[in-house]
Amino acid sequence: MDSGSALRIEKSATLKTVVRKTYVLDTNVLLHDPMAVTAFKQHHVVIPMTVLEELDHIKDRRDKTVSREARIAIQMIDKVVDAATPQQIQEGVEVPGSDLEGLGMGTLAIFPDQLLGDNSDVPFLDGTTDQANDNRIINVALRLQAENPNSFICLVTKDINMRIKAKGSGLVHVEDYRRDRVLDDIDLLAKGYEHIEGDFWSTIDEVDTLREGDCTLHRVPRSSLPNAYPNQFLHDDQDFMAFVKRVDADYVYLRCDSRDSLMNRRFWGLAPRNLEQAMAMALLDDEDVDMTVLTGPAGSGKTLLALAYGLHAILEQKKYSKLIVARSTPPIAEDIGFLPGTEEEKMAPWLAAFDDNLEILHGTDESCHGSIDYVKERANIQFKSLNFMRGRSFNNAYIIIDESQGLTQFQLKSVISRVGADSKIVVLGNLAQIDNKYISPLTSGLTYLVEKSKNYTHAGIMHVNGIVRSRLAAFAEENL
Repeated sequence: MDSGSALRIEKSATLKTVVRKTYVLDTNVLLHDPMAVTAFKQHHVVIPMTVLEELDHIKDRRDKTVSREARIAIQMIDKVVDAATPQQIQEGVEVPGSDLEGLGMGTLAIFPDQLLGDNSDVPFLDGTTDQANDNRIINVALRLQAENPNSFICLVTKDINMRIKAKGSGLVHVEDYRRDRVLDDIDLLAKGYEHIEGDFWSTIDEVDTLREGDCTLHRVPRSSLPNAYPNQFLHDDQDFMAFVKRVDADYVYLRCDSRDSLMNRRFWGLAPRNLEQAMAMALLDDEDVDMTVLTGPAGSGKTLLALAYGLHAILEQKKYSKLIVARSTPPIAEDIGFLPGTEEEKMAPWLAAFDDNLEILHGTDESCHGSIDYVKERANIQFKSLNFMRGRSFNNAYIIIDESQGLTQFQLKSVISRVGADSKIVVLGNLAQIDNKYISPLTSGLTYLVEKSKNYTHAGIMHVNGIVRSRLAAFAEENL
């Protein structure tokens, strides 16, 4: 079987003809999702030799995050082609578990692009070798397209500029990697609450009231709230305020709340400034919610709320034994990894925002810096880099993951899976401030986490809107 040919598979039961497509993967796709070779169902996946060379170079980097993903990708490829002959590897080896829809097994091939010619055959854009690898990968797709003009040949890459170059070079089909895209429009992202115009009860034809322990629940038909999910807040233009306690196939179970009770909540002296902050505080203080995801613009108070509740839960409620603050710092391993100092001292430049928020919480104290040092010691606040959290287990801890919008779903999963018994994790992020060149709001791990966890009984989501930092910050967020 020719590796570039598009095979037609006919389903005898439905007489439906399915075209088998060929996808050429860029290196950044495998770093973004090391299991990407299994994502293309019955289609043919081609990995250029240049991609394997790049993965081999990356796997030995000091940056533990990207090197680990490179190793996993290499191991996955090896698992597929391990028992195959050289000829079979170049033609295509069946990928286990790829027959998801009964349309046949997908295949994986390695393309020996070093045989396309020496460096003189590579169309350098600027006379240097800086773009050589990208151009070799593009040339593989162009070669397959030239050899199979009637087939669907597609280059898949997270690099926007590479997609433009490939199209400009004559490649017909070029795509971003879409497996982790859970939404078509970021405006559809779950916010954790729903505003109902007018009077909520006027839209309900049937309601039952039942008692569960010390809680009164109102049961309404699922058809009345088709988009409801657990731990969601509902409010209308009147005084109605409710919390979705749980959802089943037929009914939505609501616990009525009061706006006043939400707005009167206090954590470590901090009071909510708007309804979204009040609802976020309620989720943070809910013992049934093990993970709270707070999204929203800069200056909306996400970090301050998470930190205030952590101090309240540890020092006043005695729920947890330590507060762990972490964020991704890709340069840390290479830039300052060998400099003297503890992990906390090395993390200080990236976590200055938490010191700023501690100053807000203790700014009126007689000795502000003395209070902050005292709280850090009493609450056992530890600053960690996500690069060094893998392989660990955090028990009886309150964990804050900051600036998560730049993480992939794979990276977030590896961190959340570290949460041990009697612990709570709070994930913070602003999708408008992504600085990872391979991630967009639609493909961010934060977006994936929100959509995948919204129906989980022990997860809560809240989009904290409204800029409360200052009127100048609000102007900048909305107009600049």
